[in-house]
Amino acid sequence: MPLSSKDRAALRGEAHHLTAGVHVGHQGLTPTVVQSVDDALRTRELVKVQLTKTVEQSAKEIANALAQQLQADVVQVIGKTATLYRENPELKRKADGTPPWRL
Repeated sequence: MPLSSKDRAALRGEAHHLTAGVHVGHQGLTPTVVQSVDDALRTRELVKVQLTKTVEQSAKEIANALAQQLQADVVQVIGKTATLYRENPELKRKADGTPPWRL
């Protein structure tokens, strides 16, 4: 189910404080990059992806390709940074209910 605009806005606020967890180099979306994003989404749910200046595709194209391959939602794309979200119901929550991306 796609994110509602309210959910997306809340996740944008949460993502503001995150640092990029995955970096996409000049080779673009390699299987290794896709696996890294998948691993990050599995363990944190909310992930920022930073693109280098030498990537040929736009950040929006890469974000949409990743979201499609990994069944995730694009929260936002700003400049060369994309934020993705995928809920993981098997992920253990902290006792106080804090989301997994907050340290």
